[in-house]
Parts: sequence; C-alpha cells; structure tokens
Amino acid sequence: MLDADIQYLKGVGPKRALKLHKLNIFTVEELLNYFPVKYEDRRAVKNINEICDQGEYLLKVRIFEKPKHSRIKKNMSIIKAICKDDTGFITLTFFNQDFLIDKLIVGEYYYVFGNVKIAYGKLETTNPEIEQMNKDWKAGNIMPVYGLTYGLSNNEITKLVKTALETYYEEIQNILPEEIIKKYRLTSKKNAVKALHFPSDNRKYSLAKRTIAFEKLLIMQLGLFNIKNNMSNESSDIKIRNAGLSEKLLSSIPYKLTKAQLKVISEIKEDLKSQKTMNRLIQGDVGSGKTVVAVYAMLMAAGSGYQSSMMAPTEILALQHYETLKEFIKMAELDVNIEILTGSVKLKEKEEILNKLKSGEIDIIVGTHALIEDNVEFNNIGLVVTDEQHRFGVRQRAKLSNKGKAPHILIMTATPIPRTLALMIYGDLDISLIDEMPPGRQKVITSIVTDKEKTKAYDFIKNQVDNGRQAYIVAPLVDESEVLELNSAVEIYKELKSSYFSGYKLGLLHGKMSNSEKEEVINKFYKGRINVLISTTVVEVGVNVPNAVVMLVLNAERFGLAQLHQLRGRVGRGNYQSYCILVNESKSKKSKDRMNILKRTNNGFIIAEEDLKIRGPGDFFGVRQHGLSKLEIQNIVNNVETVQQVQLLSKKLIEENPTLNGDDYHNLKLEIMNLFKDDIVFN
Repeated sequence: MLDADIQYLKGVGPKRALKLHKLNIFTVEELLNYFPVKYEDRRAVKNINEICDQGEYLLKVRIFEKPKHSRIKKNMSIIKAICKDDTGFITLTFFNQDFLIDKLIVGEYYYVFGNVKIAYGKLETTNPEIEQMNKDWKAGNIMPVYGLTYGLSNNEITKLVKTALETYYEEIQNILPEEIIKKYRLTSKKNAVKALHFPSDNRKYSLAKRTIAFEKLLIMQLGLFNIKNNMSNESSDIKIRNAGLSEKLLSSIPYKLTKAQLKVISEIKEDLKSQKTMNRLIQGDVGSGKTVVAVYAMLMAAGSGYQSSMMAPTEILALQHYETLKEFIKMAELDVNIEILTGSVKLKEKEEILNKLKSGEIDIIVGTHALIEDNVEFNNIGLVVTDEQHRFGVRQRAKLSNKGKAPHILIMTATPIPRTLALMIYGDLDISLIDEMPPGRQKVITSIVTDKEKTKAYDFIKNQVDNGRQAYIVAPLVDESEVLELNSAVEIYKELKSSYFSGYKLGLLHGKMSNSEKEEVINKFYKGRINVLISTTVVEVGVNVPNAVVMLVLNAERFGLAQLHQLRGRVGRGNYQSYCILVNESKSKKSKDRMNILKRTNNGFIIAEEDLKIRGPGDFFGVRQHGLSKLEIQNIVNNVETVQQVQLLSKKLIEENPTLNGDDYHNLKLEIMNLFKDDIVFN
C-alpha cells in the first residue's frame, strides 16, 4: 500500500528514514509525490572539440595518463586526471575524493558529467560525476535533481524513487475522475508520477506536469469553494450596524479617504448588515490605507456593542498597529477602550487584560496569535481583523467565537495578486480591492545597478546612515539543491561587518532563527540600535521602520517582481525620501526588462500582472498557508490556462455536485478532506 511507512521500502531502513522525515517524507506515497526541482539532460554525449561555452555536459572520455594525487593543506587533497576523447583533452579536478584514486584507471573509458569551464583555451571540470562506462545507469537519460537535506545525496533519493516506482507503480490510483482526464486530455496519475521523476521526452513530461498541476489546483479550488459555501450558508446573529463612531473618525482625520477606500468601506457595511458572517479580504498595496478601513469596521463593532480583535504576525507590528489605533481614537476624541496583548506582556498585566476582556471592559484588543490561546475569553467578540499570514480556518474561528456566535472576519494583505489568480488563492473569501494610493505619498526612487557598481551602493548607504537614517540589505535564499554562487545573508553579514561597514552597527535576520531571536533583532532595528539590517526575505512581512530609507537587494534577478515590490514597500514609510537599489547580476535582456518594470511603476497590481506574464503563476501560491507547500505548486503550475480551466470546472462542480457524490469522485473528495482537515464539511 502507498501509505506504507517509508522505512520499510527496500534500501531505506530506520536511519535513512529519519533523514527522509526532514523532507516531510514519511510514507511511500509522499516519496512518490516528492518531485524533482530540476533535471539534467544526459541524453547526448558531447565531443570535447564541440564545447565553446561554459555549461553542463556529458562526455565519454578515456584516462590518458596516471592521475596526480596531492595534499594541499592538512584537510584538503586534490586529484587531477587528464582525459581525452577522439577530438581533444580535458582536465578533471577532484577535491577531497581520495577514494577515486584507485578507481581512475589509465586507458579505461568513463562517462563524465559536470560543469565545464574554459580558461586560456583549456577545458576543465571540477568535482564532476564520473562512472565507468559499463556501470553508468544515467548516461542517455534525463535525470532528476531533488531538493536535498543533510546526509542524503541526489543519487540516494533517485534510487529510492526508482525502487518505489518499480514496487508500487500499479497501486497508484487516479485522483481525478476518468471523465475529467478524458475531457481535458490529461494522463493517468501513475503515468504522470513516473514521467515527472524520469521523463523520457518533453511531450510526456509536459503532459505529466499539466496533469499533476490540474489535480493539485482542483483539490485546492474545490476545498476553498466548499469553505466559502459553508460560510455563506452560516447565518450570523452578530448585527453590526451603528457607524456613528466610525463617521466621527472620518470627520476628524486631516485627509479625505480615496474612492477605493470608501468603496471597500461600503462593501464591509453591506456584509455587516446582512444575515451572513463576513469573510472578506482587503487587498491593497503597502501605504494604500488598509488600516484606516479596518479601524472603521472595528469602531462600527464598538458602536454596536461588540468587541473586536486585531491580530498581527509579529509583536513589533502589533505594537505599531496599537499605536496607530490609539492615535486615531485620540484624534477623534472617542470613548473607546483599547489594549495590547502579546507574548512579552508581564503575567500580572496579562491577567488584568484577560479579566477586562472577559468582563467586556475592553472594546478593541490588538495582539499576536497569543489572542487565540485557550485562556483568552471574550465577552462578546463581533469582529476579527487579521492578516494573510494566519490561515484563519474553522478551528481558529471556533476559538474566537463566543456563546456559539461566529465573529465576522476581515483579512488584510499587501501582497498584490493578479486578478486571474486571486479567485484561486483566495477562493474562500470575498475580495475587496484598494487599488489607488492616497495623494501626496512619496514615491520610492528605484535604481538598477550591476554587480560592479555594488560598492557605490554601499557608499550611498553609509552616507544615509551618517545622516541618521537606516537601511536594509536583502540576500536571496539559497535552495539546498543548488550549488549557485549566491550571496547568502550569513556570508554577507560576515563579509560586510569586517570590511565596508566595519565601523557600523549591523544586524542579521534569517528564516532559521527562532521567533524570539527575530523579534529581538527587529526590535533593535526599530529602536535605531542597528544601522543596517542584513536579511533574507523574512523582512517582507511585518517590519515598519519609518527611519529606514534604503532597500538594497542583492541578486535581484532571483526574485519575483511581486516579491521585489513587497521588499521596496518596507521603505518610504516616514518623512524622508527613500530609495530601492536592485543589484542585477544577470546579463540577460529578459532580466533587464523585468527590472525596468519596477523602475517604471509603483503600482503593485500592474507589477503582479507583468510578473504573471513573465514567470507564470507558480510564485504566487506561496502567499497562503494552504497546506500545499509553495514548492509543490511553484515548480508544477506554469500555465495560466490550466488555472482558468480549473476555476471554471470547480464552479461547475460546486453547482452541480457540491458534495462530490459518486464513486468516480471518491478519491478526489478524500484528497480535499485530507488537505483542509477539519475546515471542510461535506454535508
């Protein structure tokens, strides 16, 4: 059976199983669904004299003379072997691979696969894969490359997948009903799985990819539509109709709201007055004024006798929301009681806040996910404002509901999603757009520089810091399956601390740090104790430092445009002119054109649409915690047409067969329930 424990697959065992667990592979099925991140084409052998450019090649060579083995340092050895084919010579260099010296035999033929470099007319490859000609099982094939973890090689995973396919191939069942497979010209699940791991040609690979993409998207879309159906059938006893306090706020703030903000407010008012529970997403660029709209809704709740809560992903952001709300309430001279509850609130103070919440003395509470802990009880909560970081499912809503009444939900996001995909990604929500900026907001000046001009950018940052400002330097995440010469945040931090910025206060922020470590660094940066923060993209979410005026992104060509736009939104939040500097290390025209889109416009929605055209839809699926991992979708969904086909089919199925009755739909229904767990109720 496919749900068999992975350790019992031939070749695994308890020790290797623990390593596979790190990749979230616990069963045979999970191994079969662990698709490659890229491929190596080893179908054609290249002659040495045909190699003009650096790149990966498969060569068939003979060892020309006895390899030289030497020790450079105490812990480093080197083997150099000169090889030839009928057309020329190449040098193979191996570091710390002493075991090879007995295997490299003069006169024997080998297959060699690796990155060939050309210097002064001579060819060399370092640490290539090498196998005796009669033992090589990879030559002539397209080989998979998997995401790895420490202690597991690509060869090991490849062999295990091969074993799993040989043993369990016939047990792989279709998730999609036969009629859907035929209608959309897809292939069977077992063919698709096999062709994604070991593609024999491009046509079969493309068909396999489309089939798996179709399946994953259909599971996701039907699940979200099902949640939405259940929500809209849920009548609400919470009637929020009094907008007196909210209107008082609008008349006291020193600016007029934009048409887009007013339109969203009227959509929220309609929701709150209706018989149904609101479940609405506000999508708007950084700085478009989402917070004031959320405050309007919370004041409506307070005016109607209900409590509301506002949840943020980090303590700093919660604190910033709290300060903003207090400012609004003070400005409008409102009698509204507001408090903040985060993990770092002292115990005595926390108990006091919890008592006031329970008794109903607090109207608005701002906090982190500490708000959905078991000991938090509300008197009568009517509205929850949260952000996209929180997957706000049935369980979380149940935790916040009181006396059987489910509160209204308002979700805010600054991630621009193209309209075509918004329905797919936010299929369980009603969507509101704030697609215009308040007048007078300062534009961030964006410039694109090459790697050689990086030092000028560092000098520019120093100059800004000397004038009392702060800056971010962002490095891309390095995927473990890649051996790319990329700047990782830790390396850059070490390098800059000891060179360019030796006299400055530098901070480091990356995803492997614990939440409390991240909070501490962000806090120091917020308070000005760090001049320059070197970070991976964890800085995208929830850092609002008005004094930070420069965003420098290294290897900018590695990021999606929407992601770069998000990073740019971290600066330009104060009264100072702000700058975004993108270091583009790619020489391709495509990369240059992409960067220029950011230079031309500050509109996140235009940028997202352009990004969709260039990079395809995969990147956008990382924004929500659906249980579908970002990588799963990112590498598979590369075609907008498939997304649109699935949307139309999902709508049709939800109308005609909402509970997915029938044997044909049994497996599909199980997969949906498995992905969304208790958020899904098939009546």
